[in-house]
Amino acid sequence: MKLPRREFLHLAAGIAALPTLSRTARAEGYPTRPVRLVVGFAPGGGNDITARLVGQWLSEHLGQPIVIENRPGAATNVATEAVVNAAPDGYTLLFVPPTAAINATLYEKLNFNFIRDFAPIAGIIRIPDVMVVNPSVPARTVREFIAYAKANPGKINFASPGIGTTVHLSGELFKMMTGVDMVHVAYKGSAPSLTDLIGGQVQVSFATMPAAIEFVRTGKLRALAVTTATRSAALPDVPTVGEFVPGYEVSSWYGISARKGTPAEFIDKINKEINAGLADATMKGRLADLGGTTIAGSPDDFGKLVADETEKWAKVIRAANIKPE
Repeated sequence: MKLPRREFLHLAAGIAALPTLSRTARAEGYPTRPVRLVVGFAPGGGNDITARLVGQWLSEHLGQPIVIENRPGAATNVATEAVVNAAPDGYTLLFVPPTAAINATLYEKLNFNFIRDFAPIAGIIRIPDVMVVNPSVPARTVREFIAYAKANPGKINFASPGIGTTVHLSGELFKMMTGVDMVHVAYKGSAPSLTDLIGGQVQVSFATMPAAIEFVRTGKLRALAVTTATRSAALPDVPTVGEFVPGYEVSSWYGISARKGTPAEFIDKINKEINAGLADATMKGRLADLGGTTIAGSPDDFGKLVADETEKWAKVIRAANIKPE
């Protein structure tokens, strides 16, 4: 039977709209069961706290529990592998820290390629590191510290929570850009590294803000500068390293990704809810307490951040010939 032209066009338009309607309906129904958010750190740290804040918001606004699954190990590679091996169905998400960008170069053999195998969803927060010294160090500014370090080559130890952390690479970048000679001392976590810094066994660290800020406030450590491009509201009187070393910028950042192949409508829905959370005054206040600023944006925005950081740290790792533990 030959259809009249008007009926034919109407039917064709309806068929063309079916995929869009199907995607919309599928997004409206998602999620129908609990969603796992895999975190590559033990409970209790700044990463875990951030993941749980966002997870709670998503639970309340998606109508399903967001189950935080802590999978520490191998500098977050254990958690990343767990997600890359999961089904791309939107029910297993990855909490993404800077190690996602760092490990791409630090480790020669990984069972995944982060940029190729993951779909970015949303950025959450950017947190400065803070350059802190033991109060016995005779330097009150970055300029004075550089002069002191150059007068004592190889005699200053800088501490980090481990090889390949942002704290470690912050120090290596500082060495490269200033020409100072410092010895890196790797610890197994922030707590022991800062304990030894307070005790005077090491002289300086580029510690994460959540780990160091209370020691700065109580005078146990002296903050010389924050590592971000702009000053931090948490320490407004502390200058940036970049004010003394033009072009220096480092920050920790957190976001969420899913395995590549996850339906785009699911990614867009989670992105929308995360951005709504980052605009909420209570949520913003809680994240500000960690010393950070929110980085709301599109999935592409977060993907660009990861790609840019991957390229940046690749140069530092190769130049300093850094090898994993």
